[in-house]
Amino acid sequence: LAVADLKDAAGGPRAVVAVGCLSERYGRDLAAELPEADAVLGFDDYPDIAERLTRIVAGERHVPHAPSDRRQLLAISPVDRSAAATSIPGHGAGDELPAGWSPPVLRRRLDGSPVAPVKLASGCDRRCTFCAIPSFRGSFISRPPADVMAEIAWLVGEGVQEVVLVSENSTSYGKDLGDIRLLETLLPAIGEGTGVRRIRVAYLQPAEVRPGLLQVIAGTEAVAPYYDLSFQHASPSVLRRMRRFGGRAEFLALIAQIRELDPLAGIRSNIIVGFPGETQEDLEELVAFLVDARLDAVGVFGYSDEDGTEAVGLADKVDEEVIRERVESITSLVEEIMAQRAEDRIGEQVTVLVEAIEQDDAGDWIAVGHAGHQGPDDGATVLALEQAGDALVGEFIAAVVVDTDGVDLIAERS
Repeated sequence: LAVADLKDAAGGPRAVVAVGCLSERYGRDLAAELPEADAVLGFDDYPDIAERLTRIVAGERHVPHAPSDRRQLLAISPVDRSAAATSIPGHGAGDELPAGWSPPVLRRRLDGSPVAPVKLASGCDRRCTFCAIPSFRGSFISRPPADVMAEIAWLVGEGVQEVVLVSENSTSYGKDLGDIRLLETLLPAIGEGTGVRRIRVAYLQPAEVRPGLLQVIAGTEAVAPYYDLSFQHASPSVLRRMRRFGGRAEFLALIAQIRELDPLAGIRSNIIVGFPGETQEDLEELVAFLVDARLDAVGVFGYSDEDGTEAVGLADKVDEEVIRERVESITSLVEEIMAQRAEDRIGEQVTVLVEAIEQDDAGDWIAVGHAGHQGPDDGATVLALEQAGDALVGEFIAAVVVDTDGVDLIAERS
């Protein structure tokens, strides 16, 4: 909101416009609560956003939308959705383009990072009881492969070396295009046809992970040895209340399968503690899983009611103070495990993508980046430099891990 205070200053912004998930979800209610914004735009405004913004800057009043459940906009059957895909922001090449052609990339980079996200799909068909995303993001829609590859090729031309494929559920990619295994063919195609050096896949749904997909991730040179698995918990009873599948035994078997295929793999996940009905026994099941799994990166979150979700109405809510205590306990545990996992990598050969050249507290030059097994927020790898020019942002450096600092790795050129 601070930017709204600059509107009257010389050279200040001409308008303040709210966009994104919050704007889509609350629409006119958000507009009423946010008088500092000149407009609140929803997803249906995106196809004509340039025209909308021009009018807003000219002083025209924008009427905010009334929120609706976007799950009702598309067919229940995924394969019947492609006809409506052009109405979903960011999807569909349009009927005027020949088959196999993709629309021009309408994107401007806001920084010079060698890493960039690329949207793989939008929406989600799962109905987890704690999650509101499907209600305002809608049903699952995959971007056409040619569209994804065109954007990545453009990013490579802009200096990007690594792309992170993002969606609400990347394992579902292609199911609405008639091929549930489309990701298995897309990943090698990206590696061979776009010039990008490293591909990272975000958000794999454990219940949908296929052996063939694991083999492609492990066996495709350009794909990072990185597995982002959304476990959320390990107690079967808690997972069923979340309307999710699996449990400690199934998850450990999946992890073992990954490490057999890809021994140096990095595995990350998120955990929710304090979900309604979670008992001390459930928590102990989670602890046992985390100890056995030895994940490389774990995000720990305390449950809280989310507007419009089924979990709001569930019985046996856990006291907020108990939730805080459980978050602290599990966080302490995973921090210790993650540090141990980092120490296990001492002596390991890694390939580091340099993302920054900076000086440490002692004034020495260092290169900071990520190895293949490290996600953007999962710790970093640091290399000492004699001088700033000894490494370049965007450069891949072969190195060996010689020490650790918590979850971060300290490496030397090999």
